[in-house]
Amino acid sequence: MSQLLHTMIRVGNLERSIQFYTQVMGMKLLRQSENSEYKYTLAFVGFGEETTGQAVIELTYNWDVDSYDLGNGFGHLAIGEDDIYARCEAIAAAGGKITRAPGPVAGGKTEIAFVEDPDGYKIELIQKKSATKALG
Repeated sequence: MSQLLHTMIRVGNLERSIQFYTQVMGMKLLRQSENSEYKYTLAFVGFGEETTGQAVIELTYNWDVDSYDLGNGFGHLAIGEDDIYARCEAIAAAGGKITRAPGPVAGGKTEIAFVEDPDGYKIELIQKKSATKALG
């Protein structure tokens, strides 16, 4: 059986990103490794270990690169939440940037919100009760 393990995103400041994903988003730093020969550091964050079936985020920091052009191909990460309204309040209180307040999608009933990480990556929060349905 196949399993989605992680999504990799490049970050311009590893400590700032670890702080955001752990302190603001509530994830755990699962592991970190450094490759001095090729000048990069990896940090894996998530709500649980891959061994328990959880997908995680691989934060890749290439030394001496402090920003990236995000382009227009990547959309967002999606996280299911029991209560997106309370979660957005907690994220804002922790200094996170809410870019779309929680509420139903235009023309639909699914409740979503959007957050932006320090590098500009978008994170969609979806009310769990409708997370596996289409956004209508």
